[in-house]
Amino acid sequence: MRIVNLGDTNSILNKFVAELRDVDIQKDSLRFRRNVERIGEIMAYEISKEFHYSTKDIQSPLGIAPGQYTAPVRQPALGIAPMNTPDDQIVISTILRAGLPFHQGFLRYLDNAENAFVSAYRKYKDRLNFDIHIEYIASPRLTGKTLIISDPMLATGSSMELAYEALLTKGVPGHVHVASIISSKQALEYLQKKMPDDKTTIWIAALDNDLDDHSYIVPGLGDAGDLAFGEKE
Repeated sequence: MRIVNLGDTNSILNKFVAELRDVDIQKDSLRFRRNVERIGEIMAYEISKEFHYSTKDIQSPLGIAPGQYTAPVRQPALGIAPMNTPDDQIVISTILRAGLPFHQGFLRYLDNAENAFVSAYRKYKDRLNFDIHIEYIASPRLTGKTLIISDPMLATGSSMELAYEALLTKGVPGHVHVASIISSKQALEYLQKKMPDDKTTIWIAALDNDLDDHSYIVPGLGDAGDLAFGEKE
């Protein structure tokens, strides 16, 4: 399993993550949602570098546009532009409800992708102990496709594990990209044991060390769903 921490490289991504954490900027739910979307857009671009590509002839109105080649191709006819474009069948999935703006960021760049949705929530047995429950799934067939599972926060990793298992009822994907904004070390260690090592890549924007007694990431950012959509009862 490969883990990619995009926060290890200096980029505008780090500014968006910093704003998500900032208690003053968090008061603007519109900006919070937009920053989550922006991070989804950046991750979609980075993940797209892992797709399979082939050269295809693209008809342009006026002439030949320079293409990028991984291997020699035949000389194109006038007005044909050979370009490398992705071949993967993409399915973007998310865990409701916190994942919705993150999902939208991915969908803006991977606009031809199919979509899947899973509900996963904590059902508390007492103040500190809870189980993860899955009550809803809507997904296309996944067999052989490239699956992106997006969830802004990886705290314990349990929700991601159960969402993945629920999605497997729709077929086994060719590769799985787990995308999260902030992850705990515990979640990464947990998922490394639970997801297929040779077919999984985990993408994060920040890695935090600790979980508190309620299994929230510290320093984290709080409850991403509440910050995006308002407090729930």
